[in-house]
Amino acid sequence: MRLLAVIKVAVWLGVSMLVTPAAHAQTTPQRVALCASCHGADGNATLNGMPSLAAQPALFLETQLVLIREGIREIPSMAGMLNGFTDAELTAIAAYYADKPLAAVPKDLDPVLFARGGELAQGMRCGICHLPTYLGRDQIPRLAGQREDFLLHSLLQFRNGEASGRDSNMTAAVYGVSDDDLKAMSYFLSRVPAQ
Repeated sequence: MRLLAVIKVAVWLGVSMLVTPAAHAQTTPQRVALCASCHGADGNATLNGMPSLAAQPALFLETQLVLIREGIREIPSMAGMLNGFTDAELTAIAAYYADKPLAAVPKDLDPVLFARGGELAQGMRCGICHLPTYLGRDQIPRLAGQREDFLLHSLLQFRNGEASGRDSNMTAAVYGVSDDDLKAMSYFLSRVPAQ
């Protein structure tokens, strides 16, 4: 845990030093390189707890970037990283990641846990907002193929009232859901192919 914290601080310090007025002359791919250290060069995150941005709806990504830049959605590891980015630059970054293909879902499969998670997701009507394919739309994120650890972390934040700057509908949707059920849903969603 300490090593991860040190790495995050080092990355933040290194990146925050790059976000200067001179950085505004950079192209979208150069700016996206700032994101790659955590979210992966192609938007497929490999670090624990980091969301994959590839194949997310562009409007969802753009909205989240604006909320983070404005300090409404607080993510400590991203504090200050988007300072000075224009709306047009955030739109370009969102479009860049929305066009990237999502990596293949994990091959390991516990059929009982997968089925349980699918039943829970269906019973809780996750497909109404996130679509029956869980690919998301507009300002609603893609859940299919997202990192399992990130999904669980997010669901726990929503349930525990710790998801500041995020959709309060989700807080109500997972109110009172057990840890085990949230784990099963995260397992299922992370293994639903994003096609």
